[in-house]
Amino acid sequence: MNLQELKQNLSGDLFLEKEVRTLYATDASAYREVPVAVAIPKNEEDLGKLITFVAENNLSLIPRTAGTSLAGQVVGNGIVVDVSKHFTKILEINTEEQWVRVQPGVVRDELNLFLEEHGFLFGPETSTANRAMIGGMIGNNSCGSNSIIYGSTRDNLLSINAILSDGTETLFQEETPESFRHKMTDSTLSERERSIYKNIHDILSVQKNREAISRDYPRKNIPRRNTGYALDLLMETKPFGDFGENFNFCKLLAGSEGTLAFITEAKLKIQPLPPIYTGLLCVHFESVHESLQGHQVSQQGFMDRFKMNAQ
Repeated sequence: MNLQELKQNLSGDLFLEKEVRTLYATDASAYREVPVAVAIPKNEEDLGKLITFVAENNLSLIPRTAGTSLAGQVVGNGIVVDVSKHFTKILEINTEEQWVRVQPGVVRDELNLFLEEHGFLFGPETSTANRAMIGGMIGNNSCGSNSIIYGSTRDNLLSINAILSDGTETLFQEETPESFRHKMTDSTLSERERSIYKNIHDILSVQKNREAISRDYPRKNIPRRNTGYALDLLMETKPFGDFGENFNFCKLLAGSEGTLAFITEAKLKIQPLPPIYTGLLCVHFESVHESLQGHQVSQQGFMDRFKMNAQ
């Protein structure tokens, strides 16, 4: 099958024209690379056909939503797959368990407008939150200025529905040590899915690998350490240790920039809305030096100065 035949087999669109490919050759970064085609899939069946096509023709898929990436993550010489048109549904919300299930093309701020009606919000954000979409936020593990309170996207990701490179549709979610071991041998799963669990088990069970990860990965006291695949976080989960959380491949998918699987749905943790009223305290100092020594000012002295200025 060639690109023209693929175009005829899709429910959505496949653009081969130079003008459209040029539009998708850039994102918000300084990089530029013209893709061989641009796909606008309409459903998951289209995604399966695209994945099968690139596997048979030694090409790559480049998942894309809003294109707000700053390091060229959504440009390349394969087929750009834009899910921002048709994969835009908020599928389900559970306020009791505090989660929402969405497709990857949902805009972050639009999600929060929906959640606000239910008294909740999705905490992670980006500077482009009025157009950045959940699929991209998972891809680069977006954090934002409130990450100290709400954490990164990875911290709020419960499960992912995805399509693997062999076309297998799968669900990645929390796995107990027992269910993890079952995944490696479950004959009802595809060979690709079983091998994923077996390979990660083989990698993280080797002491030499664990020592290298502990030595070379960024320090744990750096909250924003989105460098490469998060093998260090998976290593700290059960069944690889007696303590910690249960294993969840979502920790690895977050920050992987769409290189491991094609996300079709995501289940996200949501938080109750903060109080309606907040306060702002502006602290004034006589000089820069005094501000740098602010920790030496007694609490009573600070309050006395605050009251005097207030008067």
